[in-house]
Amino acid sequence: MESPQSVFDFSVKSYGFFIDFRKWVLDGIVVKGWSCGFLIDFVKDAKGNDVGLSIYRGKVLLIVNVASKCGMTNSNYTELNQLYEKYRDQGLEILAFPCNQFGEEEPGSNDQILDFVCSRFKSDFPIFGKIEVNGDAADLLYKFLKLGKWGIFGDDIQWNFAKFLVDRNGQPVDRYYPTTSPLTVEKALGTLITDQEKSIRIAGMEPSTLDYFVSSSSM
Repeated sequence: MESPQSVFDFSVKSYGFFIDFRKWVLDGIVVKGWSCGFLIDFVKDAKGNDVGLSIYRGKVLLIVNVASKCGMTNSNYTELNQLYEKYRDQGLEILAFPCNQFGEEEPGSNDQILDFVCSRFKSDFPIFGKIEVNGDAADLLYKFLKLGKWGIFGDDIQWNFAKFLVDRNGQPVDRYYPTTSPLTVEKALGTLITDQEKSIRIAGMEPSTLDYFVSSSSM
């Protein structure tokens, strides 16, 4: 059975009227689905709506498990905002996933969390629905992110505000401890954005066209 190759590559892909059914097993969970023209893995936004991660194809992603009542909340949201403001037009997306598994420091509902982040920090990056990142009930995205050979990190997320840096092709390229501040990640993030943007331009494509190119080339 196939294993996922990127954060975009979780489920069945179909093009036109041809459906190539695929499935793979991750820790005993079979993932199945279908789409038209792109690869999907649905996560839930803060309103409970399905969001296909394929919409972020061609973006550099910083994926963070967040919490509202953690001692690192203020500094992380402040610095995440700074990174997003500086790099969003160059292809950065920050994906924030609330989680209550660490000291019960994210106890609120999705609406309460969204209101807190928007009113207190004025964050513009997407806040998704609350998930678990460790254990049997961990979200499939985090099961995939933790598959990498991360050395001293081990498998589990240690605490709130662990960070994964993902390239434009959906490949996790680095993982950071919760205590690593977002601005500490800036050098690696900026290099990844610049290097991959150059590669895309050399190939004659704007970054914004990458998703269409990847999808249409597989037809």
